Amino acid sequence: MKGIILAAGKGSRLYPMTRPVCKPLLPVYDKPMIYYPLAVLLQAGIRDILIIIPPGEEGPFYRLLGSGGRFGVNIAYEVQDMARGIADALLIGRQFVGTDDVCLVLGDNIFYSPDFESYLNKALALGEGACVFGYYVDDPRAFGVVEFDERGRAVSIEEKPRYPKSNYIVPGLYFYDNDVMEIARNLKPSARGELEITDVNLEYLRRGKLHVVKLDRDFVWLDAGTADNLLSASQEVKRVQDETGRYIACLEEIAYQRGYIDHQTLVRHATDLNKTLYGRYLECL
Repeated sequence: MKGIILAAGKGSRLYPMTRPVCKPLLPVYDKPMIYYPLAVLLQAGIRDILIIIPPGEEGPFYRLLGSGGRFGVNIAYEVQDMARGIADALLIGRQFVGTDDVCLVLGDNIFYSPDFESYLNKALALGEGACVFGYYVDDPRAFGVVEFDERGRAVSIEEKPRYPKSNYIVPGLYFYDNDVMEIARNLKPSARGELEITDVNLEYLRRGKLHVVKLDRDFVWLDAGTADNLLSASQEVKRVQDETGRYIACLEEIAYQRGYIDHQTLVRHATDLNKTLYGRYLECL
């Protein structure tokens, strides 16, 4: 399976912060925002990763992540020259994906649970069709909303409905078999001129191949796309790390635990960062 991170948004809801700095490079507490979706892919065992970035940002991303060797993975980059919707990431990444299945994650979404890998394994184990997640929110009107029948099966998905049929939204993490490439090629732009990921999910639903895994109510999902959300996300990451003693989205730790890097490499990275709490955390692994 290949992984794609869509990190090409202008971040206009975060102006003026994002005029000089690309949104996925902003800090969420103690690490860049891009670390969080990248951690999701590493936890899912995905080592071939494409990051879709805005024009002119190749240098900053490469200085931060390089080609992925630091974490024992392979990272490539493609530019999205203009915003055309989330599903456009599949078209940009079509050569990268080839005949493989794909996991698409948004660059400003943060996922955390002590049991997160069990959720990822459910998605990976399906092998056919699409798998998305259902996350309960109090006000779902700004999101794609999924409706379930009495047996817990998804029966509809609506994008930003005025009158939501449930409180479960679909956050920015999607697992697809290779049929998604054909589905994405045949998408038509929505009324707002974008290729909607909801339309991709609806096609899988129409084919009877959409699986929705409900996330527990104590699962942490954060969208860091506004100034308030960015602050709240930083506070939540700090709270969890302080209370549990475990770091969220520590890429070196995930890479070491999965055998992508050895202990000597981990120690070298810890030494490079030994003036920070992050580095001292690595020294204790």
